[in-house]
Amino acid sequence: MKTIEIDEELYQYIASNTQFIGESASSILRRLLAFPELQDAQRQENPARTVETVEQAETEVVEEPVSQEVIGSVFDHINKEELAIQRGAVGRFLLILQALYRVHQKRFDVVCTIRGRDRLYFANNEEALAESGSSTKPRQIPDSPYWVITNSNTTRKKMMLTEVSKALGYSDQQAEKIRELL
Repeated sequence: MKTIEIDEELYQYIASNTQFIGESASSILRRLLAFPELQDAQRQENPARTVETVEQAETEVVEEPVSQEVIGSVFDHINKEELAIQRGAVGRFLLILQALYRVHQKRFDVVCTIRGRDRLYFANNEEALAESGSSTKPRQIPDSPYWVITNSNTTRKKMMLTEVSKALGYSDQQAEKIRELL
């Protein structure tokens, strides 16, 4: 069980988005973040979390599976202001990949299997990408050991983000939202 402290403003925001009496914070957040609701079988494996009101305590208690490596989702780690000040698609592309890495570090190596017909898109080193084609312009994903090609058009970068998102377990709808951040 994990405890997450939230401030009064966030608590009020979650509470203001309640659609019916007794709706859990988990359901509200799933709806706001476009996460799918848990099915009955999943709910038994992952019991619903307990939420204490601010009057009881200023914390929220969350039960999570021990094996789950993800802390939140990529949407918790995307700074939209920072994305907005980037001069081009490459900067936004790298920031989005950085956020995906931050959330999915243990599984991120799956991106190295994503490739085009004739070239690698991701690798653990710059040389592997440079060898896979001419003018790949490899760049390191910030704060990660991974590299990505950047000499592709925006449509190709969006496709790469979609593939990465799906490989990391995001739904089609969530992958579309990630893709549109570019």
